[in-house]
Amino acid sequence: MKKVTARAFAVLLLAALVVVGMGIYLFRLVVDGGDWATFYANDSVYTNGTLNRGSVTDRNDTVLAAAGEDSFHYADSAAVRRGCLHVLGDLNGNIGTGVLSIFRPQFINYSFFTGTTTKGGSMKLTLDADVSAAAYNALNGKKGTVLVYNYKTGEILCMVSTPGWDPEDGVHFDMDDPAYEGAFINRAISSTFTPGSVFKLVTMAAAIENIPDIFQQTFTCNGSTVIGSQTIKCTGHHGTLTVEQGLGCSCNIVFGEIGRQLGGALISQYAEKYGLTSEHTLNKDIPTAAGSVPAAQGDGDAAWSAIGQYEDLVNPYAFLRLMGAIANGGTVVEPTLLYGKSCGSTKLMEPSTAQTLSEMMSFNVQYEYGTSTYPGLEMHAKTGTAETYGGTHAWFAGFITNANAPLAFVVMAERAGSGYGVASPIANTVLQKAVSVLS
Repeated sequence: MKKVTARAFAVLLLAALVVVGMGIYLFRLVVDGGDWATFYANDSVYTNGTLNRGSVTDRNDTVLAAAGEDSFHYADSAAVRRGCLHVLGDLNGNIGTGVLSIFRPQFINYSFFTGTTTKGGSMKLTLDADVSAAAYNALNGKKGTVLVYNYKTGEILCMVSTPGWDPEDGVHFDMDDPAYEGAFINRAISSTFTPGSVFKLVTMAAAIENIPDIFQQTFTCNGSTVIGSQTIKCTGHHGTLTVEQGLGCSCNIVFGEIGRQLGGALISQYAEKYGLTSEHTLNKDIPTAAGSVPAAQGDGDAAWSAIGQYEDLVNPYAFLRLMGAIANGGTVVEPTLLYGKSCGSTKLMEPSTAQTLSEMMSFNVQYEYGTSTYPGLEMHAKTGTAETYGGTHAWFAGFITNANAPLAFVVMAERAGSGYGVASPIANTVLQKAVSVLS
């Protein structure tokens, strides 16, 4: 009788372990089934390590990437392939932020109930292939990034990062070749750069809200001045200036003095308030790099921080959000890469501050850059030439208010020269193309 009891207990224990094991397996299947299905060793969805299902198109249904019978193909145009590379990613996963990696389960089309399907899933992006190709060509071999998005809908038309390569050819370059430095990084979302004078828009916003007589003050620029223990130098001898004129000609003396009045802590607070020091998540899955604007302690360092130098670092995507907020009355419509997918909106600044900045950015174009430089574009913008090790980063950021094309943009060309001389023409070329395709 004791043997029967022991055997019965053993059987019950074994049955209990089976039930517990099945429970753990089902739990893991629910939680991790998608990862199992998308793992590179799954021969049903990969052929020789290459995804064999799924497709990606742009907003106009132009095929950007699609699986064939035995291979995965990109767009027909080499410029489109290169221009969209960092958004799509490569099949080997070198660009970890690409949609082919981030949204791999959607292309494999895994379901807990049905497993994977032979056809695979498709994805339509907000990108415009022609605008992306124009941006790639406009960068013309320079390292940098071009971002363009509709600040009313949040749709990203262009997110180009260079250097890159033709994904149809695979990675055939020398990793140590300086020409390909950072080729696996999407500079638009995964890097930070010294902003230079585009950061003066942040300083200006802080001044509007915290220096009551800022528009009554005048400033004198003789090429340099001493603030605290620092000598602040300017690119010109501008004489007596109002703050509007100071922003227009990007006078370092004017904004160094404003930085002294504001103090480093307040400048840092405004950078944080406007999302420039935060990590963002594009479409809830694609991470972005956080910028850094530490609070300068002395008057001299605060002056340099206000100018966009000191230790200021800004992510281009985060700055695009700020441009969208200024254009949209203080509220940023969050950018999206997925066609038809809204990501909501966030209030960044007071509407009155946004309106004043918008008017001053329009004045910049009229007073300094020339409206004829951007034919047909209702341009509101700010240049930046950021001093950094090995050269100057060329920035141009702003928005256009054309009725058919409410677009915000950021152009950054790394160690390439001046904002007006380098980044501004790139922006004009890309925006002209964007307006034409949206007409």
